[in-house]
Order: sequence, then structure tokens, then C-alpha cells
Amino acid sequence: MSVSEKAFLGSLMKADYLLKDTVIQPEQLESSLHKDIMRTMVELNEKGKNIDLISLTTVPNLESLGGMSYLSELLAHADIEKFDNIESLILDQWKEREKRNILTLATMNDWEIDRVISELDKISQVKMEDHTTIQQALTNIYEAPWEEQRTEKNPSAGINKLDQMTGGFQKGEVTVLAARPSMGKTDMMLHFAKMAGWDGYMPIIFSLEMPERLITKRLVASTGGYNRAKMRNPNKMLTETQKNSWSSVIGLVSETNIHIFDGAGQTIAEMRAKTRKLLHENPDKKPILFIDYLTLIRASQSYGGNSHLQVTEISKALKTMAKDFDCPVICLAQLNRSVESRANKRPMMSDIRESGSVEQDADVILFLYRESYYEKDTDNHHLEIIVSKNRNGPIGTIFTQYNQHTGSIENLNN
Repeated sequence: MSVSEKAFLGSLMKADYLLKDTVIQPEQLESSLHKDIMRTMVELNEKGKNIDLISLTTVPNLESLGGMSYLSELLAHADIEKFDNIESLILDQWKEREKRNILTLATMNDWEIDRVISELDKISQVKMEDHTTIQQALTNIYEAPWEEQRTEKNPSAGINKLDQMTGGFQKGEVTVLAARPSMGKTDMMLHFAKMAGWDGYMPIIFSLEMPERLITKRLVASTGGYNRAKMRNPNKMLTETQKNSWSSVIGLVSETNIHIFDGAGQTIAEMRAKTRKLLHENPDKKPILFIDYLTLIRASQSYGGNSHLQVTEISKALKTMAKDFDCPVICLAQLNRSVESRANKRPMMSDIRESGSVEQDADVILFLYRESYYEKDTDNHHLEIIVSKNRNGPIGTIFTQYNQHTGSIENLNN
């Protein structure tokens, strides 16, 4: 019996909302037993029943499904975080079987070569995420002549000039936010996340480096205007005025509805699984994803230690994730040290580590630069956002007011 099929069915039992999500049909499974189990799951689901182990043990044909012991074995194979990979594997295995069947039929019936190629092409073009029936498509636009056209608002960056240039964070697009260490990347990300949260979106932060408690402290400090150093011991270091504002600041941060996952070395597949679970739990919320940061994401394979191939895989997977969830994805990235050796230290595209695929796949690339980081005596304390790539709009530089002690970022009045 196929291990991937066991993991697939076990995952459906463990998280039954995946059944509505999956594109795999019972007929695409290889094992007759597995086909019967999935058909039973579909029937239970259509009747509004759960498809967990307990529900499946109540069906009249339990023994023909392998009995309690086999269903328990399937559940032990469940791997929700790798569900996307398991689906892809099952689809690939089905394609291979179908191709072999076509070649057998072609040999037996002496098909013309054009027909063989045509039939094989049809199988190759079957994808997981792109199926829409014409009935569904027409239902979506049926009322259009009588409806007021809804203009859907994108999450705001909370920086007026950046919103003017990009139209906010667009669904299905990847924004890369890149800078040297200590330039303000994480503070900028948290600013974007707060603004989106207050705007009614569900910000999901995958923090691969900084633990949740530090992110929470940063969110509170920037919202309340507290010096971050004081957050180490608020009881002793906050003033009475700051203590009096504490509970209202906590309330404000709570209203962002931010979700934080701070496990190190997460893969895109794991992030997808966690996002899907949150969307199931919050069906009325639209997500916006933040990842800190690119080269800490674990690729699905090592590629013999070739970091360029790893980043290429991750870069493409980020774009696929943005499209599949139809939401913005903002990913932070570190810059090479080469920027430090130049007279003009403002970042360029080539400064992104393994920049080729990132430059190609990202829809928007933002660089951060602070003159005061390099020139200690300067009066210029602005944080520059350099829009270096903008697939659907202009490029240019935006100046913001940045307080590195609290982490707060504000529009400049000019």
C-alpha cells in the first residue's frame, strides 16, 4: 500500500477541513481499499458528519474498509504540515499510471502518434490548483449588471507615499523587504503587520530568528512609544505616565489580531499548513503573511549545499503560496556585505544574497537605508524606503520618521 496515500487519508481524518480543500478525487488513488475509504469520507462529509476515526468506525461497512485497526494505522501516518507535498506526490503517481495506460491502449489499438501525444499532454496539464467549472465562473459574474462594482481595498502599508506608489499590498504578490542588519527591517515588518491588522486583515508572522516574546515586546514598545531598553524591566523602568497608558496600549496591540509562529527552520510547506489551519479557524478574515527572513526558510532538499538552488526553490514557492492563498506575502531578506565596501552604501538589487531568482520572482522589492547608521554625526535621522522594483507602478525613494529606540515608524509631513 502506498505510504503517500496512507498519509493523505490519515491527514484527512486528523483535520477533516482538508477534504473540502483537496483536489484529489477517490478515483486518483491507486489502492481499491483507499478509494473506498475516501468515497466513504466524501459521503459522510456530504451528510454534514465528521470524518474522524470515531465517525468512520460507525459506518456499516467498517470491515470492508480494513476495520478499526487499519483506520488507526492510517491516522498514525497523518502529516498535516506536509499535506501539500503529499497531494502533489499522489497527483504525480496518478499521472504516471495514466500515461502508462495510454501507452498500453495506444499499442493495442495502433493509435496515430499525434493522438498519443495529445492524450499524454492532457494528463501532463492536470494541475492541483487551477480548476474552475464554467458554471462556477458564470455564477461569480451572474449578478454583475445589477450590482454596484465593489472596489476591494488592499492592506495599507501605513506609509502614505508607499501606498500611493504600490496601491497597498496586493493579493497574490510577493514583496521582498531587504536591508543590512540593524537597519530596521523587523520594525518595518511589524509596522506593516500592525497596520494591516487594524485594517481588519489577519497578519500571520513566521519569525524564524526572533522568539515570540521579543516580537511582542517590540509591538508594545512601538505602539506605546516606550523605549525598548525599558521593556526589559517595565516595573522598575517605566514612568507612572507610561504605566497608566500600558493597558490601553496592550488593548491596541491585541486588536491587530496578529498570529506569530516562531519555530526555527520552517519550510514553506509547514507555513502553508499553519496558514490553512488559521484560515479554517477564521473563515471571515483575509490573511497577509510576513516571513523573517528568506535565507532562514528551510528548502525541501539540500541540493548538495547549493544555496542558489535552495533560494530559487524558496523564491518560487513564496510566489505560489501568495497565489494559492490569494494574499500578500512580505518576506524579509539580508543583504551581502559588499554594500559596506562602497562609498554610496544605498542598497542595489545585486546586494540581495542569491539575488537572481528573488529579483525575478518578487513583485515589489523594497530596500531600507539610514544615513545615521553609517554617519554618526549626521542630522538626517530618516529611514529611507527605496522602491527598487514595482511590477505595477513607479519606483523611487520614500522618507519616513523612524525612532530606533521605540521602533515606531511614521509618515513625514512633507
